[in-house]
Amino acid sequence: MLFSEDRLVRKDASYGSIEVICGSMFSGKTEELIRRMRRAQLAKLGIEIFKPALDTRYQQEAIISHDSNRIPSTSVESSSAILLLSSGTKVVGIDEAQFFDEELPDVCNQLANTGIRVIVAGLDMDFKGRPFGPVPALMAIAEHVTKVHAVCVRCGAPANYSYRIVEEEKRLLLGQKESYEPRCRACFYQGKKI
Repeated sequence: MLFSEDRLVRKDASYGSIEVICGSMFSGKTEELIRRMRRAQLAKLGIEIFKPALDTRYQQEAIISHDSNRIPSTSVESSSAILLLSSGTKVVGIDEAQFFDEELPDVCNQLANTGIRVIVAGLDMDFKGRPFGPVPALMAIAEHVTKVHAVCVRCGAPANYSYRIVEEEKRLLLGQKESYEPRCRACFYQGKKI
């Protein structure tokens, strides 16, 4: 028998996996999550998709990409609720992971250890270019990490920073194109000096 964290896991148990899709705003994270979840649906696998209840930008009962693609989802107040609501599924999708509590990596591990494929999408850095929420810890434990890039609105280079264009210092600020723009490293740091 093997021990995984605080849980006893049988050696012959079926294991799932953790996949992380990360990058800046407008890089296609949610679009990629929707694509992977739709493929799981086509394979007739049971799926559940979750997002944080505090993300009220679109609809409570769907995740919606900036390109207006959508798939039904469930809003939850905390990551522990995902464990309660994902029984009987084969694939769990989680969007906007940066807004979840620090227990999300443990929740994802528990799901994967019971044979569930977990696909998580979220910002890896905040508007100051610092690691954001539980996403860096998820990247460390994931079997697969996909970093997607937007296009820098200043120079056209690949962008992996979310530059805040409004005057607001609080870390959590829900917004879209009126509040953020994607920038490459050079344009991000040049903007910080102005």
